Amino acid sequence: MITQAISLYNWTNGVIMIAIFGIVCITLIGILIKFMMSGKKKDNSEN
Repeated sequence: MITQAISLYNWTNGVIMIAIFGIVCITLIGILIKFMMSGKKKDNSEN
């Protein structure tokens, strides 16, 4: 009986949602790293 119930579940929606969530997370981390690397460098020399 349990094998019939398992076969009725469709995994496609969950897999698509997890993939989209992963892509969004990787994109946000990439944007954060880009902002951190392109920040202005502080000039500590005094005139």
